[in-house]
Amino acid sequence: MREKYASFAKINLFLYVTSKREDGYHDLYSLMTQIDLCDDIYMEFNKNRISIACEHPDVPEDASNLACKAAAVFFRFLKTTRSKEKKGVSIEIIKKIPPGGGLGGGSSNAATVLLALNAYYNLPFSKDRLMEMGLSLGADVPFFIFGGPAIARGVGERLEKVPKLKPYHLVLCDPGIASSTSKVYKNIDLRLTRNQKYYRNTGLNVPLRGQEIDVRGMLHNDLEESSCRLYPEIKETKEEMELLLQRSVYMTGSGSSLFALFSAREDAKRGYERLFKKWAKSKRKLFLSSFNQ
Repeated sequence: MREKYASFAKINLFLYVTSKREDGYHDLYSLMTQIDLCDDIYMEFNKNRISIACEHPDVPEDASNLACKAAAVFFRFLKTTRSKEKKGVSIEIIKKIPPGGGLGGGSSNAATVLLALNAYYNLPFSKDRLMEMGLSLGADVPFFIFGGPAIARGVGERLEKVPKLKPYHLVLCDPGIASSTSKVYKNIDLRLTRNQKYYRNTGLNVPLRGQEIDVRGMLHNDLEESSCRLYPEIKETKEEMELLLQRSVYMTGSGSSLFALFSAREDAKRGYERLFKKWAKSKRKLFLSSFNQ
């Protein structure tokens, strides 16, 4: 019997690159939240082997797929005395989250597989242990296991819960290109980032308890300048969105997806329709979404 799971996307409401590490990676300070745009994942357990299927042309159907890697990691750590238990799973991904868009689709898929397998095998691993497994797959995977809006530090593995975000709707745009995370980070000029100001600008260096946090004045992404230099289509799309929506537009992650926030769903829908009418024949893809808390 196949089981269906929702694998949600995320956006970075702010992202500051605070330093470059000796291992070549960068330390971040970021506020992330899941949104209700999601992939559908179908899983069939107790199979003889791990298999992966996805019709999207940019998603691999082999061992390099993060969801497949997640299953392999889980089974490698699983210890059971049930000798008849088959350590395999069939995974099918119905891809709705644009790959390479900074929305964490692959990481979310991996986290969903880890959580689903853990539930099926009667919770052999704690959430912290699953997050450790997830970190071996990618820096964003622990966030999707953690659940809920969070401040991320380090490479993204040190997470702190943010209990209440003021809800927003968003118009999300995939410019039609996939951004390379490694290239974006290599291209970043730390002299141009605002990392010296990030604590003061966000006001979230001290955890807020019981307060609903309005992120509208906190939106920022240090990677945006680098991505726009590498991929002019991102800059062009952002400028057109701002002109048509009459509001600021921000990039999530290392790109290429862009978003604008709206308090009312009706306003977001009108903005979506305005862009859709303008870009109906372009390669750009639009989504109407909201915070998923």
